[in-house]
Amino acid sequence: MGVVNVTPDSFSDGGRFTSPEAAIAHGRRLLADGADLIDIGGESTRPGATRPLVAEELARVVPVIEALAAEGAVVSVDTMRAEVARAAIDVGARIVNDVSGGLADPEVLDVVAAADVVYVAMHWRAHSDRMTDFASYDGPGGVVAAVRDELGARLDAVRAAGVDERRVVLDPGLGFAKRGEHNWALLASLDALDVLGRPLLVGASRKSFLGTLLAGPDGAPRPVDEREAANTAVTTLCARAGVWGLRVHDVRSCRDALAVVEALSREPDREEDR
Repeated sequence: MGVVNVTPDSFSDGGRFTSPEAAIAHGRRLLADGADLIDIGGESTRPGATRPLVAEELARVVPVIEALAAEGAVVSVDTMRAEVARAAIDVGARIVNDVSGGLADPEVLDVVAAADVVYVAMHWRAHSDRMTDFASYDGPGGVVAAVRDELGARLDAVRAAGVDERRVVLDPGLGFAKRGEHNWALLASLDALDVLGRPLLVGASRKSFLGTLLAGPDGAPRPVDEREAANTAVTTLCARAGVWGLRVHDVRSCRDALAVVEALSREPDREEDR
């Protein structure tokens, strides 16, 4: 899943693709690099971000989704708002990627139930401007058990809204109301979410916990655009774990890693190895 942020303030590429023309061109580049899906978002969810007006979000994403979908791309809209989800579906979006899992705007679930689209429900506790206040997982089983149980509750809500469970993908929400140690614990225990019976989308690309891992001698985190090798390692491990999707900024590096995983998973060619 290649990321196109049509925002001025996203943590990785905010401000780079704010015009429809630039965002559409970037989406085409990601497709050429091997993206299966293009995820288009008009609201930054970096820690501390404030929300745009609905009209602003619509103006950012709808022209981009319409253009790429018309060219045959499988497009996902990254939104928490029912109004934006509905407009995106109307112009060709086939996936609604809701980082709030329906908590920010429960009407999103009604929109999805009425449409033949995939719904990604992420683990979420609060909006970006205050989500760090909710990064506490002191109960039995820690963050893994909490994410499992809270995603399970969201899955129940999605079903109750009439969404076909077969169209639901879950996301553990790395970096959302989670400190670095929580992200690593989740990545090490993705199989604990198998009990929910739904495929997983993982989005680790360029996030701050990778920058902290790669901090220099002075303790300063590795800059955002220098974290790709670490994310490639995460990509490889997630692919070996059998996740449904990987949300990434650098599609080519991800594709290279997946090619290695695929080669290793094939039955060895005995003649070739002689």
